[in-house]
Amino acid sequence: MKRNLVIMGIISTILSVLGCSGSAKNDDEKLSQSIEEFNNRKIYTKLTEELIDNTSDDKLLQLVFDNLSQKNSEDNENEFASVMSWNKSKQAIYMIWALESEVNNGGYNQFYFNSSGQFYKYLPDVLKIVGANKYAELTKRANETFEKENAKISQHQNGTIEGFSKSYEDNPLNEFDDEFYDLYQTENLQQIQVDYIRKHKTEFVDN
Repeated sequence: MKRNLVIMGIISTILSVLGCSGSAKNDDEKLSQSIEEFNNRKIYTKLTEELIDNTSDDKLLQLVFDNLSQKNSEDNENEFASVMSWNKSKQAIYMIWALESEVNNGGYNQFYFNSSGQFYKYLPDVLKIVGANKYAELTKRANETFEKENAKISQHQNGTIEGFSKSYEDNPLNEFDDEFYDLYQTENLQQIQVDYIRKHKTEFVDN
């Protein structure tokens, strides 16, 4: 899952660059530079209030997620136990990142299929914690559909790429993907989390 979660940071970098004006050549150069900066970013094992205060909004969510992600073992064997041992604020940012990156990459179907799905029952509550109430309501309905239609959703998921691809056909979760993407246009989920981190920064500080 970590590989997919990191994609979200790359996507954010690309989107910020594409929003710049200028020639195609300049945009390509800015894109390459942004990706290089992303790949070479410093990951902090300990966060302080000062570090959080001095990090810009466009980099704050990545800073916090990187810090939380490195707390888990490399093979993710103890990921669930590790995440559940954190305070609610840290759990919220980590779980929401998992949801956001997976849905943006492959929809709710991919979210439930991958190891990120182990957190699905907690997502509505943690989304409410940060104030993302519309996303909480949407994910609650997606969860209910996933549980009710699980046999249909997973019938082709036999461990192969072909089976997983086929599972998207006539999948009742697809409609929630459309809702998520539409909501994304009007409700900035990343900014909601950034605002939450600013207001509750002491809960992300490492002692």
